[in-house]
Amino acid sequence: MAGDVILDVRDLHTYFFNRRGITKAVDGVSFTLREGETLGIVGESGCGKTMTARSLLRIIPKPAARIVSGEVILDGENLVAMSDEEMRQIRGRKIAMIFQDPQTSLNPVFTIGNQVIEALGTHEGGPRRNLVERAIEALRSVRVAAPERRMHDFPHQMSGGMKQRVLGAIAIASVPKVIIADEPTTALDATIQLQYLRLLKDIQAETGMAIIFITHDFGIVARMCDSVAVMYAGRVVERGDVRQLFNNPSHPYTQALMASVPQMERTDRLFAIDGQPPALYALPDGCRFADRCGHTRDICHQEYPDPGRAGESHTAHCWMLHPQWQNATPVEAEAA
Repeated sequence: MAGDVILDVRDLHTYFFNRRGITKAVDGVSFTLREGETLGIVGESGCGKTMTARSLLRIIPKPAARIVSGEVILDGENLVAMSDEEMRQIRGRKIAMIFQDPQTSLNPVFTIGNQVIEALGTHEGGPRRNLVERAIEALRSVRVAAPERRMHDFPHQMSGGMKQRVLGAIAIASVPKVIIADEPTTALDATIQLQYLRLLKDIQAETGMAIIFITHDFGIVARMCDSVAVMYAGRVVERGDVRQLFNNPSHPYTQALMASVPQMERTDRLFAIDGQPPALYALPDGCRFADRCGHTRDICHQEYPDPGRAGESHTAHCWMLHPQWQNATPVEAEAA
């Protein structure tokens, strides 16, 4: 069961400054995460999921990208206000990330052991013999067979599933309070995916760490997550308990995403969301999904909606959840 709030993200804005102007990659994201909780972040490619995660760890691409405003409160400390040196002490020790592609995340010229030991040495220190033992234990904890021997292997000598486990070992080596898993199963086949997800749940049960799971797969969300945040065009448009959101998706974008999931019993053409997300350097004034939505009212193009309540601990930024607009036709909306 989830415990106290360990991570509190408050109105986070991360922008890119380039020749086109200002690209609002993360534009007012807020959420909380409790000890032992798993939060799923879902949405189309380019909606801001990974940039949100990178902003939490302050590993955004500089100098183009900059955290403009907001707070990231981790264990009572504001990460946004920390210096680069202070953040180096936080990454890995209190918050860590498992990246999407292990092939590009692991250094091909160093052994697996060297890379796990480096992660431990940054925060733990001590004699190398102790670090080697800790590294072997970290590999064993993620179910890497014969970890003593694997310590001497290079990344190219391991399968994709094993490399992803090594990334997991590096991330959990210092037992952080929060792990961010950025689509860690994308490159894995279905059988290995299931094993990896079960492994993450086992590690979470043993350590009590909180997990932020970034994915496109609603099946993974249903299996892994306690709560869900749906992102679109740099903002969280719906947030709620996983069961509430699956049983009552309230934002038209969430409904469209779920309708796009293939069903075994369906033989007709798969549903697809018409149109494209808006350019993040030229965002509209109103709802950012309005041009692709089938329930649009005039107000949708004029103002961005405040969150409406769809249930207990379940909110969505949609005008249809506000009483004065729920039953309005386009004409009524204009008159109101």
